Amino acid sequence: MLVTAVLFFVLLDSTSKHLSRHWSVSLLVWVRYSVHLLLMSALLMPRMGRRLVSTRRPALQIVRAGCLLITSWFIVAALQRMPLAETTAILFSAPLLVTVLARLVLHEHVAPLRWAAVVLGFVGVLLVARPTGDVDLTGLALALCGAGGFAGYQVLTRLLSPTERPLTLLFYTALVGTVCMSVALPWIWAGPLPDARALMQMTSMGVFGGIGHFLLIQAFRLAPASTLSPVLYVQLAWATLLGWLFFDQLPGPIGAVGIIVIGIAGVMTALAARPGANAPLPAQR
Repeated sequence: MLVTAVLFFVLLDSTSKHLSRHWSVSLLVWVRYSVHLLLMSALLMPRMGRRLVSTRRPALQIVRAGCLLITSWFIVAALQRMPLAETTAILFSAPLLVTVLARLVLHEHVAPLRWAAVVLGFVGVLLVARPTGDVDLTGLALALCGAGGFAGYQVLTRLLSPTERPLTLLFYTALVGTVCMSVALPWIWAGPLPDARALMQMTSMGVFGGIGHFLLIQAFRLAPASTLSPVLYVQLAWATLLGWLFFDQLPGPIGAVGIIVIGIAGVMTALAARPGANAPLPAQR
């Protein structure tokens, strides 16, 4: 189930990359969040009612959702310039940044194995970046900004998880993303309206994201997070496969080694975490 969930996240990224060739990043992010919100409202609001929006910490909910919105925008912008596999790998450096933030912000004890994973992951990012100049540096910077936003999102998720329902956390990400992009869209996007085919493809982004999140929640209900976390890195394999099938893009030898190194560092981080705690989250947007 989890392997299928991360496949849907990669399908979301693949569709975003395809559409970003012709359409504004801001428009794509707005449609993705709006469809996600509509799906959650239609499917969950009749059953859960006010429980879906009831929260003890609304300010943190909004900030957390804002971090994910920032991540979404920067990653779609990065996908305009970079291959799918490399962009996904950079985003997967976020759990390594979380290790640093966990020590600095949450004052958690960080085991030596997790510090070793941070160093190893940094080496992997350098290999993906390939200082020889093969990678678009602007795209790389955008992906790193997305990873930074995602690290903040994960830290806030840890703070909120003990008191908030998972579906409420998910709903606020869709709600805040939709509201913020709806308010900003008239000022940050100017262009033709999408035709019917493009609109269907844009709508599919929200569907892929919604299904992926649903499967993700179900998987973590059925098995401990400490068991599932290493499986999340299958997303790197899906990204490499779909990048080849849809965009004829395969990482070079050095980039491939970098992706593998980041994956190993992420699995080390997951395995070093306490059972059921501090598990990395998939590259969900």
